[in-house]
Amino acid sequence: MRRAVLKLSGEALAEDTGEAFSDAIIDDIAGQLNEIRSLFSGIELSLVVGGGNFWRGRSSKPFLDRTRSDQIGMLGTVMNGLYLAERFKLSGLQSRVMTPFVVSTFTELFSKEKALDYMKSGEIVIHAGGTGHPFFSTDSISALRAAELDADCVFYAKKVDGIYDCNPDDNVNAKKFRRLTYSRIFKDQLNALDIAAMCISQEAGTDSFVFGLNEPHSIVRAFKAADSMSETLGTKISVACKENYYV
Repeated sequence: MRRAVLKLSGEALAEDTGEAFSDAIIDDIAGQLNEIRSLFSGIELSLVVGGGNFWRGRSSKPFLDRTRSDQIGMLGTVMNGLYLAERFKLSGLQSRVMTPFVVSTFTELFSKEKALDYMKSGEIVIHAGGTGHPFFSTDSISALRAAELDADCVFYAKKVDGIYDCNPDDNVNAKKFRRLTYSRIFKDQLNALDIAAMCISQEAGTDSFVFGLNEPHSIVRAFKAADSMSETLGTKISVACKENYYV
C-alpha cells in the first residue's frame, strides 16, 4: 500500500471518559500509526477527524439552522486536529493540520500539492474542517481527500465492525461481508457509510475499508486486512471484486 486516508470520529478520541479527549486513546492511535509506517515501508498517511466529541449536528438545538449547526461542528473538528497534532509529537509523529478555509495562522489552507509534499516527507496530514460546506459528513470529506490525493484506500474507523447484509441489532442471523462492491451497497441500500462518500470512491476507483475501532489493535489489523485479507476484520469495498461473507 502506497498512500492511505484514515477517518477517525471525534467520539473515538474521547471514548467514554467524559472528557473532550482521552490521551490514552490518542497515544494508542499514534503508536499504531508508527507501527503501520514500519510495516508498510514508505507509506504516506493522512487523517480526517470528526468533531462528535464536541458537537453533533443531528443532535444540535432545535432553534439552530442546519447550516449554522454544521459550521459549529466543523470548528469542533479543527480543535480536534490541533490537539491530535500536538499529542502526536510525544510519539515522534510529525503532522500538519490542513483546513478548507482560513483559520488565522492555526492551520494551513488545504492544497493538494502541499499535502502530497508533506506526506512524501514523512509527515501525517490531518484534514480538519470537513469540506468547509454544510450538509456533508466527515465520511464524504474522507472519500474526497482520498480521491484528490490518489490514495489506494480510505479506512473508516466505526463503532460497527464492518458492513452486514442487514441490521445485526435487529437480526441475529445477519452476515458480515468480507468483500463487497459499491454497486451492491447502492442496490441493497446498505447504510453503514455515507452514500455520497461511496459515490465519490466508486467514481475515483478508491477502495474503502470499514472496521471497528474498539477492537484490539484495530488500525494496524485493518491495514493488514485491506492489504492481504489475512485478518478476519472489517469489510473491504471495491469497484469490482468477488463478494463474499466471513464464515
